[in-house]
Amino acid sequence: MRPFSASKRGLLAAAAMVAAATAMPSTLALAQPVAQTAKACKGTLYLTFDTGSQSQAEYIAQTLKRHHIKATFFMANEKTVNGDYTLDPSWAPYWKSLVADGHAFGSHTFDHVYAKRDLAGGKIEMKPQFGANAGQLLAWTPQQYCDEIKRVEQRFHMLTGAHLDPFWRAPGGHLTPHTLAAGEACGYRHVAWAEAGFTGDELPSEKWPNKLLLERTLKNLKDGDIVMAHLGIWSRKDPWAPAVLEPLISGLEQKGFCFATLREHPAYRGSLKGPLKQDSTS
Repeated sequence: MRPFSASKRGLLAAAAMVAAATAMPSTLALAQPVAQTAKACKGTLYLTFDTGSQSQAEYIAQTLKRHHIKATFFMANEKTVNGDYTLDPSWAPYWKSLVADGHAFGSHTFDHVYAKRDLAGGKIEMKPQFGANAGQLLAWTPQQYCDEIKRVEQRFHMLTGAHLDPFWRAPGGHLTPHTLAAGEACGYRHVAWAEAGFTGDELPSEKWPNKLLLERTLKNLKDGDIVMAHLGIWSRKDPWAPAVLEPLISGLEQKGFCFATLREHPAYRGSLKGPLKQDSTS
């Protein structure tokens, strides 16, 4: 091929400059909405969901997906409205879909075990809600409690091929010094919730109607708050999720709030500890 002349090279260079200048506005136009979105975010909230009856599980997943929201799920092997349990193979497609959507996951103890009190000799009085020892008072070592937290990781990995994030939440928020230490010893940081983040979805709907819960939560949430709800509550007659979740999210978005998983929460990055709901009764 014959080399270009100097004059032709000059024309080509000029054409390239014109093309670059022409393309520049479209590049800026693409970047502009991203900058506007970041500027419009007046605060960040962290939605978390604990397992439960699972009566609202599909609705909650679909609502989060429609709003492009990532949340954090704390899992225990609880009985569901389908007659199975939340960490049975029958729920593998559900958990896999949430993994694919980019949500975060923590342990809620496998048998939804309530910590009652710390005992002498470093042991802990526990009461599982499910499993072979459901309803019994047991004296566990910290290692036994650590193993209970890790059982969720083992089952979750079997169902999804993914791993838990290093978070756990004590059922009922009942935390003692020994359970906190046991969780930390096996690599899990405890996550409670903000006072304003208690959605009240487990309260009786006769005394706490959804309209009141929605108004209270919308009014009181502030930047950085961790919000806690369930994937369905057996005892609540008027389910929280269909009536409250969609208007709550829409209302918070209108206020300028953004949402993220606990992976992004400043208190749970690195080795920092998050807010604790601690019961030191012994």
